[in-house]
Order: sequence, then C-alpha cells, then structure tokens
Amino acid sequence: MFDRQMQPILDASHLTKQFVMRGEAVTALADANLRICKGEFVCLIGPSGCGKSTLLRMIAGFETVTEGSLLMWGAPIAGPGQNRGMVFQDYGLFPWLTVRQNIAFGPAASGLSRSVVAATADRFVRMVGLEAFADAYPHQLSGGMKQRVAIARVLANDAEVVLMDEPFGALDAMTRERLQEELLDLWAKSKLTVIFVTHAIEEAILLADRVVVMSPRPGRIIADEKIELLRPRDPTSPEFNALRRHLSGLLGGAH
Repeated sequence: MFDRQMQPILDASHLTKQFVMRGEAVTALADANLRICKGEFVCLIGPSGCGKSTLLRMIAGFETVTEGSLLMWGAPIAGPGQNRGMVFQDYGLFPWLTVRQNIAFGPAASGLSRSVVAATADRFVRMVGLEAFADAYPHQLSGGMKQRVAIARVLANDAEVVLMDEPFGALDAMTRERLQEELLDLWAKSKLTVIFVTHAIEEAILLADRVVVMSPRPGRIIADEKIELLRPRDPTSPEFNALRRHLSGLLGGAH
C-alpha cells in the first residue's frame, strides 16, 4: 500500500501521444514527465498545437497513451472517471436542463437518493453564487454564469482533479478577472487539484503554484516553474513582471 501523503496524485512518465492523420503518425506530445501533488494549482502554457489540450484529455481519460505511463494515485488511467472532471471553454451544458438540473446530473447518474442529489445541487448552486438563477436555463445566462455552472457541475461529481481547458478564453476582461478570483477562492476552500490550460502568461502567474511550459509540436515540457508570489497577486508589481518576462523568454526560445 502506498501513502497518499507521499504519493503524487498524478504522475506522467515519458508520456507520448501519437495520432494517425492521412495514414501518417503525428506526434502531439513527446516524452513528457510531470508529477502533480494533491491540492496543487498547475497551469500549462505553450503555443497553439503544442499538446496542452491533448495532455489534459489524456488525464481526463478521453485519449489513450501511446507510450509511457500516466497514473492517478499510482494506478493507470484507463478511461474517464468521476474523480476527474473537465471544464471546457464552450461550457458543455445541457441546454434543456436548468442550472440546478445541470449540476445535479452527475450525482443523479451515480444512483444517489433524490434527497442527497437535491442537497448536493443546492450546495453547489450556493457555492458559485447562482441561487437566483437555479431554475434558469443556459440560454438565459451570461457567459460568466454558464462557466460557473460548468465548474459547479464538475465539483458536484466529487472530482479530486479539475481539468480546465482555457475556460475563461471566450469571456470579456472584467468577467474573466472576477471568475479568476472566484476560482482561486473555490480552490482554496475545497483543496482541489487544478490543471489549467491557458495561452495567457499573466493568467498563469496570477493563478498557479506552478507553471509548466511546453514547446511547439511535438509538445515537450521544457520548464516547470514554481510561482512563489504571495496571494492575492499584483500584476503591476516588479516581481510579477519579472516572472512574466522570464516565462515569455522561455516561450520565445521554445523552438
């Protein structure tokens, strides 16, 4: 038996992913090594097509491993599971269900009693501040509200790892800033493990404990930078901007 206090929650070793396109093998991710401990907030950054989303989808269990190993709590990831939840940029909500029903979908599908499902849904509706919109449908919500529902739906499934693929990329600057603050607050309260893909260096520094930098395809991990700035972080501070320049330099040299 292993000790979960010592074991990383996720462990990728020499991870490679190839796709076949027009009869030829294309390497999307090459020899990636990454260990993530429970409760960490890790951001992945890199140019478009570098394999960030592919790595996220492999952790989610949506893509298989071509070479290497990918473990959660020491066991191979063989497919999707409730212990991992994914939040997409386009929300992925069921348009025919209300906010409360969208959040309740996973617990209900797990066979929990109606009372437990209802209590769980109500708890996460409150957690993301959507009590006044609990009976609204997705088309009646703003983009920021939809993304809150998507996050709450993952949390209601009792996920240990939340995988976020540019979740705030389509939002306006003010909504994005507010949701960043709300996500950090949720993360601090829940002790979740978060892996967050973004193109924005500033967003990565603002959110993450660690920023993992990837090269252009075939995607390789070229740096794993620990962010030791105290929270809440000030994007105008000299320390923040020194980190931004450093990470920008790593991306600029990733050829």
